[in-house]
Amino acid sequence: MKKRALLALGAWTLALFSGQTALAQSWPSKPIRLVVPFTPGGSTDILARTIGQKLSEAWGQPVLIDNVPGAGGSIGADKVAKAAPDGYTLLMGHIGTLAVTPSIYPHLPYDPVKSFAPVAWVARVPNVLVVHPSVPAHSVKELVALARQQPGRLNFGSGGNGSAAHIATEYLKLQSQTFMVHVPYRGTAPAVNDLIAGQLQLMFTGAPAVMPFVKSGQLRALAVSSPKRLPGLPDLPTVAESGLPALAGFEADQWYGVVAPAGTPREVVAKLNAQINASLNSPEIRARLLAEGAEATPNPPEVFGQLIVREIARWQPVVKAGRVRPE
Repeated sequence: MKKRALLALGAWTLALFSGQTALAQSWPSKPIRLVVPFTPGGSTDILARTIGQKLSEAWGQPVLIDNVPGAGGSIGADKVAKAAPDGYTLLMGHIGTLAVTPSIYPHLPYDPVKSFAPVAWVARVPNVLVVHPSVPAHSVKELVALARQQPGRLNFGSGGNGSAAHIATEYLKLQSQTFMVHVPYRGTAPAVNDLIAGQLQLMFTGAPAVMPFVKSGQLRALAVSSPKRLPGLPDLPTVAESGLPALAGFEADQWYGVVAPAGTPREVVAKLNAQINASLNSPEIRARLLAEGAEATPNPPEVFGQLIVREIARWQPVVKAGRVRPE
């Protein structure tokens, strides 16, 4: 009886494995939906469209970008968490959606670790601290001095409460002991537009969303959030180089990566990971990301999963200190 049960279990396991292998071999056989949990025009959207185009070219299937903004990215993330785990619905995840939002929304309808299968760490994107040209500060040190002289007079924008831009600036405020007023928007693009128009004084956000305006002179860049200078912007100092002891070791980069619903077959995840990494390793994509101030980060799915867990723990005290609340 025991032998028969073991044989039956072995046959079931073999059938399941064969079925998953067959699925992976035939996948994708229809369009893939890549959900971006923010409005078009921001860093998440730009990276999603770049990766989506390469996947479409490789597999001959359309990759449809679906922008689902709201609630710090949690609405779009929840849509993917509840989708069928077949590899045809993916999320362009990001530090805010996967690592910061859990500390802001105590009753999220999804778990950033348990509800998703990590697929690929796509890119690391340093935040760039930019100001409107009318702001009389040409360095982080001068900006901090101005904020201390005029507490509450400087307004900073972000793509929403709890967004990566918001948290990065809260971290800057916490470390420099300054008070600046947060003005949340429904997406990065409208916040950048108001900064260019002079409705805001500063913003700390992903390089891809603001570098074109820095190059055109519409905005002034003061520093980057990364531990080292960007190869594409070697003259732009890091925040840590400001000369302020309180900001020594400052790091607040954004990161982006693709996740799938939990339960997505490992073979499909592996196929996705291999193709995304191949795209990231291509000279064309590396050059395009570098031009946008981003760094490609091809890694196994497990490495991306470990990053998510570490970052949830890292940003929790910043959210608490900044008293960041849901929208």
